[in-house]
Amino acid sequence: MGSLQSVVHGFVDPALRGPVTTDSLGRMSDAAPIYRLPDAGAVINDLPKVSLHDHLDGGLRPATIIELAATDGVELPTTDPTELAAWFADQANSGSLVEYLKTFDVTIAVMQTEAGLTRVAQEFVEDLVADGVVYGEIRWAPEQHLQRGLTLDQTVDAVQAGIEAAVDAAGGAIRIGQLVTAMRHADRSLEIAELAVRHRDHGVVGFDIAGAEAGFPASNHRAAFDYLAAELFPVTVHAGEADGLASIRSALVDGRALRLGHGVRVFEDVSLSDGGDGSMLATLGEVASWVRDREIPLEVSPSSNLQTGAIAAWGDDLADHPIDVLYQLGFRVTVNTDNRLMSNTSLSKELALLAGTFGYDLDDLAAFQINAALGTFLPLEDREEIIAAITAGYAEA
Repeated sequence: MGSLQSVVHGFVDPALRGPVTTDSLGRMSDAAPIYRLPDAGAVINDLPKVSLHDHLDGGLRPATIIELAATDGVELPTTDPTELAAWFADQANSGSLVEYLKTFDVTIAVMQTEAGLTRVAQEFVEDLVADGVVYGEIRWAPEQHLQRGLTLDQTVDAVQAGIEAAVDAAGGAIRIGQLVTAMRHADRSLEIAELAVRHRDHGVVGFDIAGAEAGFPASNHRAAFDYLAAELFPVTVHAGEADGLASIRSALVDGRALRLGHGVRVFEDVSLSDGGDGSMLATLGEVASWVRDREIPLEVSPSSNLQTGAIAAWGDDLADHPIDVLYQLGFRVTVNTDNRLMSNTSLSKELALLAGTFGYDLDDLAAFQINAALGTFLPLEDREEIIAAITAGYAEA
Protein backbone atom coordinates (compact mmCIF):
# COMPACT_ATOMS: atom_id res chain seq x y z
CA MET A 1 0.00 0.00 0.00
CA GLY A 2 0.99 3.61 -0.44
CA SER A 3 3.32 5.75 1.62
CA LEU A 4 2.08 9.09 2.92
CA GLN A 5 5.31 10.95 2.11
CA SER A 6 4.16 13.85 0.00
CA VAL A 7 0.67 15.30 0.19
CA VAL A 8 -1.13 17.11 -2.61
CA HIS A 9 -4.60 18.39 -1.66
CA GLY A 10 -4.54 15.99 1.25
CA PHE A 11 -3.44 12.97 -0.78
CA VAL A 12 -0.31 11.09 -1.59
CA ASP A 13 1.93 11.75 -4.56
CA PRO A 14 1.53 8.53 -6.61
CA ALA A 15 5.21 8.63 -7.57
CA LEU A 16 6.12 8.03 -3.95
CA ARG A 17 3.96 4.95 -3.38
CA GLY A 18 5.30 2.01 -1.39
CA PRO A 19 4.18 -0.14 1.55
CA VAL A 20 3.80 1.49 4.94
CA THR A 21 3.60 0.57 8.56
CA THR A 22 1.57 2.45 11.14
CA ASP A 23 1.99 2.81 14.85
CA SER A 24 -0.78 3.12 17.45
CA LEU A 25 -1.19 6.80 16.65
CA GLY A 26 -1.72 6.17 12.96
CA ARG A 27 1.76 7.44 12.07
CA MET A 28 2.81 6.11 8.67
CA SER A 29 6.35 5.33 7.55
CA ASP A 30 8.10 3.44 4.75
CA ALA A 31 8.65 -0.31 4.70
CA ALA A 32 10.03 -2.71 2.07
CA PRO A 33 9.77 -2.09 -1.70
CA ILE A 34 6.53 -3.17 -3.32
CA TYR A 35 6.09 -6.04 -5.77
CA ARG A 36 3.84 -4.65 -8.46
CA LEU A 37 1.24 -6.70 -10.27
CA PRO A 38 2.14 -7.71 -13.82
CA ASP A 39 -0.79 -7.52 -16.27
CA ALA A 40 -3.13 -6.74 -13.38
CA GLY A 41 -6.39 -7.17 -15.28
CA ALA A 42 -5.67 -10.73 -16.40
CA VAL A 43 -4.45 -11.79 -12.97
CA ILE A 44 -7.28 -10.21 -11.00
CA ASN A 45 -10.14 -11.64 -13.05
CA ASP A 46 -9.26 -15.18 -11.96
CA LEU A 47 -8.83 -14.33 -8.28
CA PRO A 48 -11.65 -15.11 -5.79
CA LYS A 49 -13.54 -11.99 -4.84
CA VAL A 50 -16.33 -10.83 -2.52
CA SER A 51 -18.90 -8.24 -3.61
CA LEU A 52 -20.82 -6.41 -0.87
CA HIS A 53 -22.24 -3.35 -2.64
CA ASP A 54 -23.80 -4.16 -6.01
CA HIS A 55 -27.28 -2.95 -7.03
CA LEU A 56 -29.48 -5.33 -9.00
CA ASP A 57 -31.07 -2.50 -10.97
CA GLY A 58 -27.61 -1.15 -11.76
CA GLY A 59 -26.22 -4.33 -13.29
CA LEU A 60 -28.46 -5.17 -16.23
CA ARG A 61 -27.07 -6.21 -19.61
CA PRO A 62 -27.93 -3.60 -22.29
CA ALA A 63 -29.21 -6.30 -24.65
CA THR A 64 -31.54 -7.59 -21.95
CA ILE A 65 -32.91 -4.09 -21.31
CA ILE A 66 -33.70 -3.78 -25.02
CA GLU A 67 -35.48 -7.15 -25.16
CA LEU A 68 -37.50 -6.57 -22.00
CA ALA A 69 -38.38 -3.02 -23.07
CA ALA A 70 -39.78 -4.30 -26.36
CA THR A 71 -41.97 -6.79 -24.49
CA ASP A 72 -43.10 -4.33 -21.82
CA GLY A 73 -43.58 -1.29 -24.06
CA VAL A 74 -40.83 0.74 -22.42
CA GLU A 75 -39.35 3.56 -24.50
CA LEU A 76 -35.53 3.67 -24.68
CA PRO A 77 -33.08 6.34 -25.90
CA THR A 78 -31.68 3.76 -28.37
CA THR A 79 -32.17 0.10 -29.22
CA ASP A 80 -28.53 -0.56 -30.09
CA PRO A 81 -26.81 -2.39 -27.18
CA THR A 82 -23.47 -0.61 -27.61
CA GLU A 83 -25.09 2.81 -27.86
CA LEU A 84 -27.34 2.08 -24.88
CA ALA A 85 -24.36 1.08 -22.74
CA ALA A 86 -22.64 4.34 -23.71
CA TRP A 87 -25.80 6.30 -22.87
CA PHE A 88 -25.91 4.90 -19.36
CA ALA A 89 -22.24 5.68 -18.78
CA ASP A 90 -22.59 9.23 -20.12
CA GLN A 91 -25.72 9.98 -18.09
CA ALA A 92 -24.18 8.61 -14.92
CA ASN A 93 -20.97 10.60 -15.30
CA SER A 94 -22.60 13.77 -13.98
CA GLY A 95 -20.85 14.45 -10.69
CA SER A 96 -24.23 14.42 -8.94
CA LEU A 97 -25.87 11.53 -7.10
CA VAL A 98 -29.32 12.93 -7.91
CA GLU A 99 -28.61 12.96 -11.66
CA TYR A 100 -26.87 9.59 -11.44
CA LEU A 101 -29.98 8.05 -9.90
CA LYS A 102 -32.17 9.15 -12.83
CA THR A 103 -30.66 6.42 -15.02
CA PHE A 104 -32.46 3.88 -12.86
CA ASP A 105 -35.82 5.01 -14.24
CA VAL A 106 -34.97 2.97 -17.35
CA THR A 107 -33.69 -0.19 -15.66
CA ILE A 108 -36.47 -0.31 -13.07
CA ALA A 109 -39.09 0.07 -15.82
CA VAL A 110 -38.11 -3.31 -17.30
CA MET A 111 -38.09 -5.03 -13.88
CA GLN A 112 -41.82 -4.95 -13.15
CA THR A 113 -42.77 -8.57 -13.86
CA GLU A 114 -41.80 -11.88 -12.30
CA ALA A 115 -40.18 -12.99 -15.54
CA GLY A 116 -38.20 -9.78 -15.86
CA LEU A 117 -36.97 -9.86 -12.27
CA THR A 118 -36.01 -13.52 -12.48
CA ARG A 119 -34.11 -13.06 -15.73
CA VAL A 120 -32.27 -9.97 -14.51
CA ALA A 121 -31.29 -11.68 -11.25
CA GLN A 122 -30.08 -14.82 -13.02
CA GLU A 123 -27.95 -12.88 -15.50
CA PHE A 124 -26.64 -10.68 -12.70
CA VAL A 125 -25.28 -13.71 -10.86
CA GLU A 126 -23.90 -15.21 -14.08
CA ASP A 127 -21.92 -12.01 -14.62
CA LEU A 128 -20.57 -12.17 -11.07
CA VAL A 129 -19.40 -15.74 -11.67
CA ALA A 130 -17.59 -14.61 -14.84
CA ASP A 131 -15.90 -11.90 -12.74
CA GLY A 132 -14.50 -14.39 -10.23
CA VAL A 133 -16.88 -13.47 -7.40
CA VAL A 134 -17.29 -16.34 -4.92
CA TYR A 135 -19.76 -14.54 -2.65
CA GLY A 136 -21.99 -11.61 -3.45
CA GLU A 137 -24.71 -9.63 -1.75
CA ILE A 138 -27.25 -8.19 -4.17
CA ARG A 139 -29.16 -5.14 -3.01
CA TRP A 140 -32.39 -3.86 -4.51
CA ALA A 141 -35.61 -2.12 -3.47
CA PRO A 142 -38.76 -4.26 -3.84
CA GLU A 143 -41.02 -1.22 -3.39
CA GLN A 144 -39.83 0.04 -6.79
CA HIS A 145 -41.08 -3.04 -8.64
CA LEU A 146 -44.82 -2.97 -7.98
CA GLN A 147 -46.01 -0.97 -11.01
CA ARG A 148 -47.52 -3.99 -12.80
CA GLY A 149 -49.32 -5.54 -9.88
CA LEU A 150 -46.71 -7.66 -8.12
CA THR A 151 -46.76 -7.86 -4.34
CA LEU A 152 -43.65 -7.23 -2.28
CA ASP A 153 -43.31 -10.92 -1.48
CA GLN A 154 -43.71 -11.89 -5.13
CA THR A 155 -40.85 -9.60 -6.13
CA VAL A 156 -38.51 -11.13 -3.55
CA ASP A 157 -39.47 -14.65 -4.63
CA ALA A 158 -38.91 -13.78 -8.30
CA VAL A 159 -35.43 -12.43 -7.63
CA GLN A 160 -34.59 -15.44 -5.48
CA ALA A 161 -35.68 -17.79 -8.27
CA GLY A 162 -33.22 -16.15 -10.65
CA ILE A 163 -30.44 -16.24 -8.08
CA GLU A 164 -30.97 -19.91 -7.36
CA ALA A 165 -31.04 -20.83 -11.04
CA ALA A 166 -27.69 -19.14 -11.62
CA VAL A 167 -26.12 -20.55 -8.45
CA ASP A 168 -27.22 -24.06 -9.40
CA ALA A 169 -25.82 -23.63 -12.93
CA ALA A 170 -22.51 -22.46 -11.44
CA GLY A 171 -22.13 -25.73 -9.57
CA GLY A 172 -21.29 -24.19 -6.21
CA ALA A 173 -18.79 -21.65 -7.58
CA ILE A 174 -20.71 -18.79 -5.96
CA ARG A 175 -22.99 -18.02 -3.04
CA ILE A 176 -25.44 -15.12 -3.03
CA GLY A 177 -27.49 -13.24 -0.45
CA GLN A 178 -30.17 -10.63 -1.02
CA LEU A 179 -30.07 -7.24 0.71
CA VAL A 180 -33.62 -5.87 0.74
CA THR A 181 -33.53 -2.10 0.45
CA ALA A 182 -35.95 0.64 1.48
CA MET A 183 -35.93 4.00 -0.26
CA ARG A 184 -34.96 6.68 2.22
CA HIS A 185 -37.16 9.39 0.66
CA ALA A 186 -40.27 7.18 1.02
CA ASP A 187 -42.23 6.10 4.09
CA ARG A 188 -42.31 2.30 3.68
CA SER A 189 -39.14 1.39 5.54
CA LEU A 190 -40.87 -0.47 8.39
CA GLU A 191 -42.94 -2.46 5.90
CA ILE A 192 -39.78 -3.27 3.91
CA ALA A 193 -37.91 -4.23 7.08
CA GLU A 194 -40.71 -6.65 7.92
CA LEU A 195 -40.48 -8.04 4.38
CA ALA A 196 -36.75 -8.62 4.78
CA VAL A 197 -37.19 -10.48 8.06
CA ARG A 198 -40.05 -12.50 6.58
CA HIS A 199 -37.64 -13.83 3.95
CA ARG A 200 -34.60 -14.27 6.18
CA ASP A 201 -34.69 -18.04 5.68
CA HIS A 202 -35.31 -17.73 1.95
CA GLY A 203 -32.31 -15.84 0.62
CA VAL A 204 -32.44 -12.44 2.33
CA VAL A 205 -29.41 -11.78 4.54
CA GLY A 206 -29.68 -8.08 5.36
CA PHE A 207 -31.44 -4.71 5.09
CA ASP A 208 -30.35 -1.42 3.53
CA ILE A 209 -31.67 2.07 2.90
CA ALA A 210 -30.71 3.87 -0.31
CA GLY A 211 -31.67 6.80 -2.52
CA ALA A 212 -31.08 10.52 -2.16
CA GLU A 213 -29.02 10.84 1.03
CA ALA A 214 -28.90 14.57 1.78
CA GLY A 215 -32.01 15.63 3.65
CA PHE A 216 -33.14 12.07 4.34
CA PRO A 217 -31.16 10.86 7.37
CA ALA A 218 -31.36 7.37 8.80
CA SER A 219 -33.18 8.84 11.80
CA ASN A 220 -36.28 9.21 9.59
CA HIS A 221 -36.49 5.41 9.61
CA ARG A 222 -35.88 4.81 13.28
CA ALA A 223 -38.98 2.62 13.64
CA ALA A 224 -37.66 0.24 10.97
CA PHE A 225 -34.23 0.09 12.55
CA ASP A 226 -35.70 -0.50 16.00
CA TYR A 227 -37.69 -3.41 14.59
CA LEU A 228 -34.63 -4.88 12.84
CA ALA A 229 -32.54 -4.57 16.00
CA ALA A 230 -35.23 -6.38 17.97
CA GLU A 231 -35.22 -9.13 15.34
CA LEU A 232 -31.39 -9.32 15.39
CA PHE A 233 -31.33 -8.67 11.65
CA PRO A 234 -28.19 -7.10 10.12
CA VAL A 235 -28.20 -3.66 8.55
CA THR A 236 -26.04 -1.71 6.15
CA VAL A 237 -26.85 1.94 5.41
CA HIS A 238 -25.89 4.16 2.49
CA ALA A 239 -24.06 7.01 4.24
CA GLY A 240 -21.08 9.25 3.60
CA GLU A 241 -21.65 9.42 -0.16
CA ALA A 242 -23.85 12.45 -0.90
CA ASP A 243 -23.80 13.73 2.69
CA GLY A 244 -21.18 14.00 5.39
CA LEU A 245 -20.46 13.13 9.00
CA ALA A 246 -23.96 13.83 10.34
CA SER A 247 -25.35 11.25 7.92
CA ILE A 248 -22.72 8.70 8.95
CA ARG A 249 -23.40 9.32 12.62
CA SER A 250 -27.13 8.83 12.06
CA ALA A 251 -26.46 5.58 10.20
CA LEU A 252 -24.43 4.33 13.14
CA VAL A 253 -26.64 5.59 15.98
CA ASP A 254 -30.15 5.46 14.52
CA GLY A 255 -29.54 2.67 12.02
CA ARG A 256 -27.19 0.51 14.10
CA ALA A 257 -25.35 0.00 10.83
CA LEU A 258 -22.90 -2.88 10.77
CA ARG A 259 -21.50 -1.55 7.47
CA LEU A 260 -21.50 1.80 5.69
CA GLY A 261 -22.56 1.98 2.06
CA HIS A 262 -19.67 3.96 0.52
CA GLY A 263 -18.76 5.81 3.74
CA VAL A 264 -15.92 7.67 2.03
CA ARG A 265 -16.82 11.01 3.57
CA VAL A 266 -15.70 9.67 6.93
CA PHE A 267 -12.43 11.12 5.65
CA GLU A 268 -13.86 14.55 6.55
CA ASP A 269 -13.15 13.49 10.13
CA VAL A 270 -9.46 12.75 9.48
CA SER A 271 -6.86 15.51 9.88
CA LEU A 272 -3.37 15.14 8.41
CA SER A 273 -0.30 16.99 9.56
CA ASP A 274 3.43 16.81 8.98
CA GLY A 275 4.90 14.16 11.23
CA GLY A 276 8.49 14.78 10.19
CA ASP A 277 10.89 12.23 8.69
CA GLY A 278 8.89 12.10 5.47
CA SER A 279 5.67 10.83 7.06
CA MET A 280 2.32 12.34 7.98
CA LEU A 281 0.47 12.20 11.27
CA ALA A 282 -3.24 11.40 11.08
CA THR A 283 -5.66 12.52 13.78
CA LEU A 284 -9.10 10.91 13.82
CA GLY A 285 -12.25 12.58 15.11
CA GLU A 286 -14.98 10.83 17.08
CA VAL A 287 -16.90 9.46 14.10
CA ALA A 288 -13.81 8.28 12.23
CA SER A 289 -12.41 6.71 15.39
CA TRP A 290 -15.66 4.86 16.03
CA VAL A 291 -15.78 3.51 12.47
CA ARG A 292 -12.14 2.43 12.44
CA ASP A 293 -11.86 1.11 15.97
CA ARG A 294 -15.06 -0.95 15.70
CA GLU A 295 -13.90 -2.25 12.30
CA ILE A 296 -17.10 -1.16 10.57
CA PRO A 297 -16.60 -2.03 6.88
CA LEU A 298 -16.63 0.76 4.32
CA GLU A 299 -18.31 -0.39 1.09
CA VAL A 300 -16.19 1.80 -1.18
CA SER A 301 -17.02 2.00 -4.90
CA PRO A 302 -14.19 4.02 -6.49
CA SER A 303 -15.54 4.65 -10.01
CA SER A 304 -19.03 5.41 -8.75
CA ASN A 305 -17.63 7.79 -6.13
CA LEU A 306 -16.02 9.80 -8.93
CA GLN A 307 -19.22 9.84 -10.97
CA THR A 308 -21.48 11.00 -8.14
CA GLY A 309 -19.07 13.59 -6.73
CA ALA A 310 -18.68 11.75 -3.43
CA ILE A 311 -14.99 12.70 -3.27
CA ALA A 312 -15.32 16.15 -4.89
CA ALA A 313 -13.90 17.83 -1.77
CA TRP A 314 -10.54 16.21 -2.48
CA GLY A 315 -10.40 16.04 -6.27
CA ASP A 316 -11.85 14.50 -9.39
CA ASP A 317 -9.33 11.78 -10.18
CA LEU A 318 -8.91 8.29 -8.78
CA ALA A 319 -5.54 9.33 -7.33
CA ASP A 320 -7.46 11.85 -5.20
CA HIS A 321 -9.70 9.19 -3.66
CA PRO A 322 -9.19 8.81 0.10
CA ILE A 323 -9.40 5.01 -0.11
CA ASP A 324 -5.63 4.57 0.08
CA VAL A 325 -5.18 6.73 3.18
CA LEU A 326 -8.16 5.08 4.87
CA TYR A 327 -6.63 1.69 4.08
CA GLN A 328 -3.28 2.75 5.49
CA LEU A 329 -4.94 3.96 8.68
CA GLY A 330 -6.51 0.58 9.31
CA PHE A 331 -10.12 1.20 8.28
CA ARG A 332 -11.86 -1.97 7.11
CA VAL A 333 -11.93 -0.93 3.46
CA THR A 334 -13.74 -3.08 0.91
CA VAL A 335 -13.87 -2.54 -2.86
CA ASN A 336 -17.14 -2.66 -4.78
CA THR A 337 -18.80 -1.76 -8.07
CA ASP A 338 -22.06 -0.10 -6.92
CA ASN A 339 -23.64 -0.17 -10.39
CA ARG A 340 -21.78 -2.09 -13.06
CA LEU A 341 -23.89 -0.79 -15.94
CA MET A 342 -23.78 2.89 -15.01
CA SER A 343 -20.07 2.82 -14.19
CA ASN A 344 -19.15 0.47 -17.07
CA THR A 345 -17.17 -1.61 -14.62
CA SER A 346 -16.67 -4.91 -12.82
CA LEU A 347 -15.06 -5.81 -9.52
CA SER A 348 -11.95 -6.99 -11.36
CA LYS A 349 -11.76 -3.66 -13.17
CA GLU A 350 -12.13 -1.67 -9.95
CA LEU A 351 -9.31 -3.64 -8.33
CA ALA A 352 -7.12 -3.25 -11.40
CA LEU A 353 -7.70 0.52 -11.41
CA LEU A 354 -6.68 0.74 -7.76
CA ALA A 355 -3.62 -1.44 -8.32
CA GLY A 356 -2.52 0.79 -11.18
CA THR A 357 -3.17 4.02 -9.28
CA PHE A 358 -1.83 3.15 -5.84
CA GLY A 359 0.67 0.39 -6.63
CA TYR A 360 -1.18 -2.33 -4.74
CA ASP A 361 0.17 -5.87 -4.85
CA LEU A 362 -1.59 -9.19 -4.39
CA ASP A 363 -1.38 -8.93 -0.60
CA ASP A 364 -3.30 -5.64 -0.71
CA LEU A 365 -5.97 -7.01 -3.02
CA ALA A 366 -6.31 -10.08 -0.81
CA ALA A 367 -6.71 -7.79 2.21
CA PHE A 368 -9.64 -6.04 0.55
CA GLN A 369 -11.30 -9.40 -0.11
CA ILE A 370 -10.73 -10.65 3.42
CA ASN A 371 -12.15 -7.38 4.75
CA ALA A 372 -15.23 -7.96 2.59
CA ALA A 373 -15.55 -11.58 3.69
CA LEU A 374 -15.38 -10.53 7.34
CA GLY A 375 -18.10 -7.96 6.66
CA THR A 376 -20.58 -10.30 5.01
CA PHE A 377 -23.90 -10.93 6.72
CA LEU A 378 -23.15 -14.64 6.97
CA PRO A 379 -22.57 -16.98 9.92
CA LEU A 380 -18.99 -17.10 11.21
CA GLU A 381 -18.36 -20.58 9.78
CA ASP A 382 -19.36 -19.44 6.29
CA ARG A 383 -17.15 -16.36 6.53
CA GLU A 384 -14.21 -18.52 7.56
CA GLU A 385 -14.84 -20.82 4.61
CA ILE A 386 -14.83 -17.88 2.19
CA ILE A 387 -11.65 -16.50 3.73
CA ALA A 388 -9.99 -19.88 3.30
CA ALA A 389 -10.96 -19.87 -0.39
CA ILE A 390 -9.60 -16.36 -0.82
CA THR A 391 -6.34 -17.21 0.94
CA ALA A 392 -5.85 -20.30 -1.19
CA GLY A 393 -6.64 -18.48 -4.41
CA TYR A 394 -4.24 -15.62 -3.77
CA ALA A 395 -1.50 -17.97 -2.57
CA GLU A 396 -1.79 -19.90 -5.82
CA ALA A 397 -1.61 -16.67 -7.83
